Amino acid sequence: MRRCIVAGNGQIPSSSTHHAERNLKSVHKYRRFSNLYSLSSVATPTCDPRSMMDASEYKKHTTSRGFSYSYYASPAQGDKPTLLFVHGFPSSSWDWHNQVAFFKPKGFGLIVPDMLGYAGTAKPTDPASYVGSGLAQDVADILDHEGLQQVVAIGHDWGCRIVSRLVNLHPERVLAAAFLAVGYVPPNPVHDPVAATAYCRRTFGRDLWGYWIPFSEEGGATTIEKNIDSFLALVFPATPELWIDHLGAIGGTKTWLESNKQGPAPAYLTSEVIHLSDGNHPLLTTIRKLLLDGGMTGPLSYYKVNTLGLNAEDDKLVPREKYDLHLPVFFGATTRDYVCTPAFDLLPLGRHAQGPLTVREFDADHWITLSHSPQVNAALLEWIGGLSLGA
Repeated sequence: MRRCIVAGNGQIPSSSTHHAERNLKSVHKYRRFSNLYSLSSVATPTCDPRSMMDASEYKKHTTSRGFSYSYYASPAQGDKPTLLFVHGFPSSSWDWHNQVAFFKPKGFGLIVPDMLGYAGTAKPTDPASYVGSGLAQDVADILDHEGLQQVVAIGHDWGCRIVSRLVNLHPERVLAAAFLAVGYVPPNPVHDPVAATAYCRRTFGRDLWGYWIPFSEEGGATTIEKNIDSFLALVFPATPELWIDHLGAIGGTKTWLESNKQGPAPAYLTSEVIHLSDGNHPLLTTIRKLLLDGGMTGPLSYYKVNTLGLNAEDDKLVPREKYDLHLPVFFGATTRDYVCTPAFDLLPLGRHAQGPLTVREFDADHWITLSHSPQVNAALLEWIGGLSLGA
């Protein structure tokens, strides 16, 4: 999960509560906005695991920063563009398996990394390794290694921050950018968590980022690993509203984990089967195994790099003229996401999207690439098809 905590000018926005809650409905005021509608029904996953992300199609590359990355690669057919899929927390390239199964037969090229700290990629323990400019450079190095000049970049969760920095710092590499569940994350050179918390309470009437505290504390990784099933029940709840009191609220996550609370998993995690080398497993079991095998120190570094102010320092390197987006942008808003709320994420898009902006609203929780994959895939395909990129 992820929250952008300040506006693109590095200051806390002055928007009132009323304005923020109305933002999704009033976004038509942005002259580049198009096609806002609801995609609500949850479809049963239909992907054949035998057709998805075969181990033989994964590659390894050591980036200029010295980190070994594992990534899925499939070449484009004809004049189709290559799609770069960047996952977030606590995920891996497997989170995109429904998109791979959909776009690969249509001839699109695919690059799907296990991001730093996850699965088959290096897992440094120094939070400084996870600054935005470094992660963007790692991705650019993979594109160089594959001989790819430009891609359509698609991010989810923390992956949206990485795509944002790729656009800011390597704009020549990105034909268009899509942000799912989390919007564009503009550079934020100001580290002021107290002001950010106050803004959140003033604007939304509650905390959104309480989970950042235990995720950033010493011993946080051990607590999660010890209570992994409790952690997964919290992060992937069957009832999205659970996030209000137990993830967003300060103290809620710590209490949940330390008491080892349990809860049911959503059907999209228990009904879908993933093929691994040791057999077929429910998707939830696969996620559990990947996290325990790699440990939680790397994944939690995506929070520590922010709470320590390291990303704020790193963002000072981004020139102000690079904050705006001068390319086609897609935002998939998740209306049942009670941490990454669309009303918040639309604010920086309204300010910085200077090219065509397409917003699609999904009646979904945070994990739309899993729960609403047919609708997400169809919306992305329609958007890409309108970009005149050979799609």
